[in-house]
Amino acid sequence: MNRRNFIKSSLLVAMTSTLPRVILAATPSAGFDYELIVAPADVNIVSGGSTPALCFNGGYPAPVIRAKQHQPVRIRVINKLNEPTTIHWHGMRIPIAMDGVPFLSQPPIMPGETFDYEFTPPDAGSFWYHPHMNSVEQLGKGLVGALIVDEAEKPDFDEDLVLCMKNWHIKDDGSFTALTTPQNAFRMGTPGRVMTINGQIHPTYEVPASGAIRVRFLNVDNTLLYQVNSTDPQAQILAIDGNPIAQPIALTEHAVGPGMRLDLGVIAPSKVGETVTFKHKGKPMVTIKAVASQFKDRSLPKLPLNPIPAPDLDNAETIKFAFEWNANITPIEKDGEVSYNFWTMNRRSWEGMSKGHIPDPLATLERGKTYIFELSNLTQYHHPIHIHGHTFTVLSSNKKAITPFHTDTVLLGQNETVLAALVADNPGRWMYHCHIIEHLKTGFMSFVEVT
Repeated sequence: MNRRNFIKSSLLVAMTSTLPRVILAATPSAGFDYELIVAPADVNIVSGGSTPALCFNGGYPAPVIRAKQHQPVRIRVINKLNEPTTIHWHGMRIPIAMDGVPFLSQPPIMPGETFDYEFTPPDAGSFWYHPHMNSVEQLGKGLVGALIVDEAEKPDFDEDLVLCMKNWHIKDDGSFTALTTPQNAFRMGTPGRVMTINGQIHPTYEVPASGAIRVRFLNVDNTLLYQVNSTDPQAQILAIDGNPIAQPIALTEHAVGPGMRLDLGVIAPSKVGETVTFKHKGKPMVTIKAVASQFKDRSLPKLPLNPIPAPDLDNAETIKFAFEWNANITPIEKDGEVSYNFWTMNRRSWEGMSKGHIPDPLATLERGKTYIFELSNLTQYHHPIHIHGHTFTVLSSNKKAITPFHTDTVLLGQNETVLAALVADNPGRWMYHCHIIEHLKTGFMSFVEVT
């Protein structure tokens, strides 16, 4: 055991009680790395009473699934809800059969049924998982979890904090408020009342003084865009949406929309008891506190870049996508229910799908070809545009200077147009939508097909 590992092991016992609250995965079935049991469970978020949530393995936060780059991972999902579900592995470039979209890539997991997922992550970084059925309720009530893919050669950080950001739609007694209303779905979405990190309100985690700390923020919220900043002016942005950036940059304030992730690097304070706090719009979210260690003169490890295919921009085809409000009169269904469709992609609201009924794709892409998506937000609200199975290379914006970077979720501001390239190298029918869940459920969803 080298000196640094000895120091780490010596600190482990002292720091165990202050690490992020984590639920262990159930004992997996033979041949599986993880087993996720999807079922209702009461959780404690506020002091006034328990919350009747939907959970993985009986609690919140969900188990942190850790896989390794280029190595297969097998996950068994058991549905103990009274409704169907699936699991989507957000940000992962994996085969279509493992993508977790009902009817488009797999049959729904019916109550009492089991589904086995197996894939080999090509990319390392911070990802997450969630259902793609009854999304407002299933995600809103707690079915969200972190998926961390460790690098093939893991960087030598002294602590790795996985922090899921979620606003809960609950009252002071723990009971749920409305997860959505038509008035809010038509605008920015319905905000929650209680801001949490890993299910706790402004927690403090102890880290080794002067240690190199990796801080992973994952926005698993249905609605809220977080503006992340820090009391440490030396905090560095290391990765955006699971993808390391070539040259880390100083964190001033970074927008993290629903579905998006942000990896930061900080050197912990050298003085025991000193703290660094991360905030959203001036409101503290989480604090790290230095405890005794023997580290000194540490620097932040460099993250290796992911093997994202380079787009052939000289031979790329440009496809225009316009995102707008649906100005039509809201239709009434035969049963008298109102069908709320507020959002359109190229003047088309998502029609829904079922077994034997898959709508036409929004675009058909030729396998192996480079495309430039011209993403135009023609509304006054921001939209995090997420594509499954692929990674965008963001090229430019009409609103701000862009240093090209890789992402699976492009955040569009008011009246912003962004050019984002991708290599259509993963065959299948890939969901393509706004990740504000109420927008997704009211028309802002479609799919592209790679032939």
